[in-house]
Amino acid sequence: MTVEKKVLLAAPRGYCAGVDRAVVTVEKALELYGPPVYVRKQIVHNKHVVSTLEKRGAIFVEETDEVPEGATVVFSAHGVAPVVHEEAKARSLKSIDATCPLVTKVHREAVRFADDAYDILLIGHEGHEEVVGTSGEAPDHITIVDGPDDVDNVQVRDPEKVVWLSQTTLSVDETMATVARLRERFPKLESPPSDDICYATQNRQLAVKAMAPKTDLMIVVGSRNSSNSVRLVEVALEHGARDGHLVDYAEEIDEAWLDGVATVGVTSGASVPEVLVRDVLDWLSERGYDDVEPVIAAEESLLFALPNELRRDLKAAGIAAKTVRHDAATHLH
Repeated sequence: MTVEKKVLLAAPRGYCAGVDRAVVTVEKALELYGPPVYVRKQIVHNKHVVSTLEKRGAIFVEETDEVPEGATVVFSAHGVAPVVHEEAKARSLKSIDATCPLVTKVHREAVRFADDAYDILLIGHEGHEEVVGTSGEAPDHITIVDGPDDVDNVQVRDPEKVVWLSQTTLSVDETMATVARLRERFPKLESPPSDDICYATQNRQLAVKAMAPKTDLMIVVGSRNSSNSVRLVEVALEHGARDGHLVDYAEEIDEAWLDGVATVGVTSGASVPEVLVRDVLDWLSERGYDDVEPVIAAEESLLFALPNELRRDLKAAGIAAKTVRHDAATHLH
């Protein structure tokens, strides 16, 4: 019996507005100031993006003290603690902050709640750059809660003044499970004024949830250090996909995964350029999976302007500073 081969293609997928803004920030900085432009940490968590920008003259460093005095440095989309801005100033660096505006929102919430003497329970993964940056806004007030199993370890000063915040790229389900456990321990636990899980993370998970029950194999394009990409594989398996794998490139797909597979789901994390998804679709097409059906979970049209300091310099140089739109196909081909 021949299986009817089909691909379900998630929409939305790939680049979110914050990632697009961060990548264009480095591209425009290279165009304006010339190489090298230094970038603290990976600008976004994607191997292909980083290697492409390196070829154009970006130099990625782990810490600010690796940047020569007076040079240009871009801070990644994941955000940095205030101490990093101070380090850059001390070294006379020209710093451009490419922190995603949705992460900046969480930073502001942390500062505000700390000023009001709250204990802040930050749900997120210990050591993740975004969590390190947010914690640095109010280290004396923030406790990291790494999932539901970590709740029993939490200690607070005043159970009447407790609020939760979240890393933006987590699974919505996991975060709410952690919040539920926290609320059992701290009934007066307050929620942030708006949901911290980023719209793009939620939308990509919604598409995967819709596809998973109909999917024999889910292929998520993304890097292993990308929290939201890893989460997409987990969400697929939790919601009915028979198998699921994370790959950076099409050539990492194992043909054995296709044994007995009729329907393949394809999506990509929020830091993945569309060209890599196209390569996966081509790879599948060559093996008979050329019927592609989109699964649309949401429409995205969010716009983010480039960082102020970069826009000002671009304007002075007469270079167009476009507002960044969620459009994965325009960069890094």
